[in-house]
Amino acid sequence: MRVFITGSSGHVGSAVVAELVSAGHEVVGLARSDASAAKVKALGAEVRRGDLDDLEGLREAASAADGVVHLAFKHEAMMSGDYETAIKDDLTVVQVLGEALAGTGKPLVTTSGTAMLAAAGLGRAITEEDTLESGPRIESENTVIGLAERGVRSSIVRLPPTVHGPLDHHGFVKMLVETARAKGISGYLGDGANRWPAVQTTDAARLYRLALESAPAGSRLHAVDDEGVPLRQIAEVIGRRLGVPVAPIADETAPEHFGFLAAVVGADNPTSSARTRKLLDWTPELPGLLADLELDHYFAVAAV
Repeated sequence: MRVFITGSSGHVGSAVVAELVSAGHEVVGLARSDASAAKVKALGAEVRRGDLDDLEGLREAASAADGVVHLAFKHEAMMSGDYETAIKDDLTVVQVLGEALAGTGKPLVTTSGTAMLAAAGLGRAITEEDTLESGPRIESENTVIGLAERGVRSSIVRLPPTVHGPLDHHGFVKMLVETARAKGISGYLGDGANRWPAVQTTDAARLYRLALESAPAGSRLHAVDDEGVPLRQIAEVIGRRLGVPVAPIADETAPEHFGFLAAVVGADNPTSSARTRKLLDWTPELPGLLADLELDHYFAVAAV
């Protein structure tokens, strides 16, 4: 297939590009800067310059493709506190991509997160069948699933909050490591029993390829290997690797200690991927989160 990908130079996106190219697909990656364009080209993909605000360009690129993978998100807006704008703009992009593919039977694979359902308080592992009517990024997810009724082979990949591996330079695990390094304490909230699901980046990329190639229309998929790793266990490995103490952080000082992560570090988000594995014959093959933390890539200090 000729596949158009947004977010093609990002952490997960770059792995998806490499996965698709290695499988023989022709990839066109959206790039908004010279640096991103160079990275996409080096991965063996064609470059299309533009960004998420170029709606006509997105529509044109999607219409010319045999399939679309949407991974881009306005992370800068989210990190600066303007999450609502990032969410609204993501919904707009999904609608534009869906309109471009309506009635064609072509695949559209987009991205959501398992953490979006953590607030539902289900008291059990989240499954692919679990849904919400509204909430952050939920409208985008439900719009994508609804496109199945408009002649689009649509699917949504819910990523866990922890997508780990050597390509992870800005994710939650990297942020925990750098926070522990800077503060001299590897911290957790409460008793640290809250659980984070996780997946290695390359395993997640393979699921995106399988979704593009064969996911039934209207599929919700979970890119999850570890169903739920207790935060305290994560903190303990980080503390040991950095040689710093491991300790609980009081709720009132969590914003000062964790910064942006304070809003999510205490989430309990156990997530099953049993249906996804069976549906697409997807089996994660790379190290789980705790094993990955025993490697050196998260703890290497960049040369000055």
